Amino acid sequence: MPDIKANQTLDCKGLACPMPIVRTKKAMDQLQAGQVIEVQATDKGFLADIQRWAQNTGHQYLGTIEEGDVMKHYLRKSSPEEVKEEKKHPRVVSAEQLQSKLAVGEKVTVLDVREPAEYAFHRIPGAISIPLGELVSRIRDLNPDDDIYVICRTGNRSDLACQLLAEKGFKKVKNVETGMSGWTGPTEKAQ
Repeated sequence: MPDIKANQTLDCKGLACPMPIVRTKKAMDQLQAGQVIEVQATDKGFLADIQRWAQNTGHQYLGTIEEGDVMKHYLRKSSPEEVKEEKKHPRVVSAEQLQSKLAVGEKVTVLDVREPAEYAFHRIPGAISIPLGELVSRIRDLNPDDDIYVICRTGNRSDLACQLLAEKGFKKVKNVETGMSGWTGPTEKAQ
């Protein structure tokens, strides 16, 4: 593989969602159109995050190279006419609103798009685990007619998942804004 020349290298090793995306956004603002950034990360879920973020903003995701535990993600900054305003899914609820619905036994589907290790140690009872990076390939596991509440750790990955599901025809999808970091209801973990 040819040596890839990046105009800037951003170290996000050891950081978890949402920090790699937050730092990438800030670093991207400093680049000139056409320049390339290499984002080094150890969070496996960041691959799906960065691909979806690039798609939503108009910046170009070039690819990822794995070197041991470190994944090097390459992005090209788009020109001003290529850049899109970053979209957010319009239908959001708080963790408290979801908790209220579950407490009264309302029939809802809770979709957890965090990585398997995050899900194993701290999850909403009955939540379905489909990591964001697997959502496209496992979309048939979900019913497009269900009320689906999508949750991650902070609301970023779940926002991307909601947008993806909406594009695929899911009409009753809501992002749980504060994610598991704002969840005070019952939880369970793997035995």
